[in-house]
Amino acid sequence: MRLLNILKDTNIIRVSPESSLSSVLSKLSTSHDAGFVFDEENKFLGVINPYYSAVKSSHPGNTKVVHCLTHPPRIYLNYPIDKVCELFIQSKIHYLPVFSQDEKFLGIVSVRRVLSHFKSLPIFKEKIESVLKTRWRKLVTIKQNTSINEALHLFKTEKISKLVVVDFEGKLKGVLSYYDLINFIIGPKSKEGRGERVGNKGSFYNLHVKTFAKSYVLTMNPAKTLADVAETIINKKIGSVVIIDSERHPIGIVTSRDLLQFFIKQERGGIFKQVSSGIGRFLAKKSS
Repeated sequence: MRLLNILKDTNIIRVSPESSLSSVLSKLSTSHDAGFVFDEENKFLGVINPYYSAVKSSHPGNTKVVHCLTHPPRIYLNYPIDKVCELFIQSKIHYLPVFSQDEKFLGIVSVRRVLSHFKSLPIFKEKIESVLKTRWRKLVTIKQNTSINEALHLFKTEKISKLVVVDFEGKLKGVLSYYDLINFIIGPKSKEGRGERVGNKGSFYNLHVKTFAKSYVLTMNPAKTLADVAETIINKKIGSVVIIDSERHPIGIVTSRDLLQFFIKQERGGIFKQVSSGIGRFLAKKSS
């Protein structure tokens, strides 16, 4: 697969360096999204990404974009796909800029566009359960009546962007994303439509997780394949799927990051196997 085939050069979220951080964040939908910042001469300056601009750096919402830029890794057309996948994972940004060899901005490439082109590979016929066994991070759940303050502590200590919300029986009730809380943390003291529930910042931290958790969650059973997960992530424009048992107890979560890591592992493992087998055949031939 060539990067040129999945390059996106239209409908890119373009941002002025004089815009406010809050105005840009309102155009984004997850902590992995990005607004691409250009100056008056159409020179690419960097991106605004919720994780780096609002979560990690804690800039207030009225900060000008030029003061909270993130400089993401640059993708070039000659990069192999496994390297692109690696840069997605390392940067925590799902939309990265693509340049020609002479540093001309060509467009962007996204995680979902990459997934759409390799979801049909034979390796993605693997069952979800096989990935859960080797997942690098345990599933982190939180009770629906837990306070937002405790949820924020979990986000920070576990270094994750989503918490799976359960009831007292451990059954799935929803998902809480850090991104869902950003506007309440960096923005005004109240938010339209939730003013009475949120009130001032102090009371916000004491509210229950269920106040902000999304009850609509896409789920799958572990007998499904990674291709099924990829298809769902692409079509529903989400970042993860919660895996549940027959009684709706969450037993895992598969994210787009997991799919990228799986591809890298299989791709590089395959190369290693080919090289090893080639060396083996050479030594056997030489000894005979």
